[in-house]
Amino acid sequence: MIVIAALILGAATGWWRAGKLGGIRADRMQYAVAHAIGFAVVGLFATVLIDRMT
Repeated sequence: MIVIAALILGAATGWWRAGKLGGIRADRMQYAVAHAIGFAVVGLFATVLIDRMT
């Protein structure tokens, strides 16, 4: 569940960040995908860490 939330949050953050920098749709999509992957990896590690601790 954390991974999915992180994925969506990352995509939204990337889309917003590219828009703030004046990017066109392709730039926004590239930023959204890159941020989504990064956030999903962090979310995956958080999920594994929480699972191991409980």
